[in-house]
Amino acid sequence: MIYSVTINPAIDYVIGLPKLELGLVNRLDSAIKLPGGKGINVSRILKELSIPTTAWGFTGGFTGNFINQSLEKLGLGCDFTPIAGDTRINVKLKAEDETELNAPGPQIADAEIAAFRAKFSKLQAGDVVVMAGSIPAGLPESFYRDLIPLIHERGAEFVIDTTGQALLDTLPLKPLVVKPNHHELAELFGDAEYDSFQATAAAGRKLLDLGAKHVLISMAGAGALLVTKDKAWHGTVPKGNVKNSVGAGDSMLAGFTGTFAQTQDELASFKKAIACGSATAFSTDLATAAKIAEVEATITIEEI
Repeated sequence: MIYSVTINPAIDYVIGLPKLELGLVNRLDSAIKLPGGKGINVSRILKELSIPTTAWGFTGGFTGNFINQSLEKLGLGCDFTPIAGDTRINVKLKAEDETELNAPGPQIADAEIAAFRAKFSKLQAGDVVVMAGSIPAGLPESFYRDLIPLIHERGAEFVIDTTGQALLDTLPLKPLVVKPNHHELAELFGDAEYDSFQATAAAGRKLLDLGAKHVLISMAGAGALLVTKDKAWHGTVPKGNVKNSVGAGDSMLAGFTGTFAQTQDELASFKKAIACGSATAFSTDLATAAKIAEVEATITIEEI
C-alpha cells in the first residue's frame, strides 16, 4: 500500500477567462472545484495506475467534507483525520498567465495531531508513505521529518517532496526517491546552471552519496534524468500542448514511486514517471489512465 500524506489539503477552485482586468468585474468562462493537495494528487494518479493507495491528512468543515466526498466519488481510499478548523480554498486562475492564490490553512490541535500519528501503527513492511505539500501555520517545519521514525519502525519506506535544506535534512534517513528539478539541484549545491546532462547527473549523484536511494531530475522541455550510483539515463518528453502545470510534478512522483514499489524496476518506473508527469501537463486536470498509456508509448530512454 502507498499512503499519501497531505496535511494542508485544499479545494482548488479553478477559474478561467481570456483576460484578467484588475479593478473591474470579470466574467468567468469556466469554473470547477477539485480536491487539491500534492499528496492527494499522488494518490489520484496511483488510482489511475490501479496501484493500491490511501490518502491521509487532515480535513475539516464543509470544505473538508467536499474533499472526502469528491475522493470517494473517484473510488479513492481516504482516511483523513477530522479537525475543528475548515480546510482551505485555493484559487487557480487561468487567464493570459496561470496565477495561484493559496490560503494558509487551519490551525491543528495537539489532540488532532496525536490521532493522525496513531494511524502510522497500521504500516507494514513494503508500504511507502509519500509526504508532500505545505505545512499549516502552527506546525513545526520538521513535521514531516518527525514522522520518519514512525515509518521506519514499521519497516516501511518514505518519500518527501521538498527542496533546499529541508531536502538535505532528510537524505541521511534514506528516502526512496527525491525529485528536484535542475534549477533546484543547482541551488542546492550553490552551482551555476549545468551545461550538460553529464554535469547534471554528477550533481544528482551527490544526493545519492548523502543517502537518497534514487534521484529523478526534471528538466522541463529537455526531459528528465534518472541517476543511480553507477549509471544515468535521459528520458525524452513527448511533444504536446501544455494545458496544466499544476500537479505534473506530483504525477511524476506517483508514477515512479508506485511502479517501483510494485516492480523494483528502475527504468520501468522512470518511464512511467515521465508518462504520468507529461500526461498531466497535457490535460486540464490530472492525467487519466488512458492518457498516461498514450503518452508512455511515445517516450524513449537512453543511457548517458
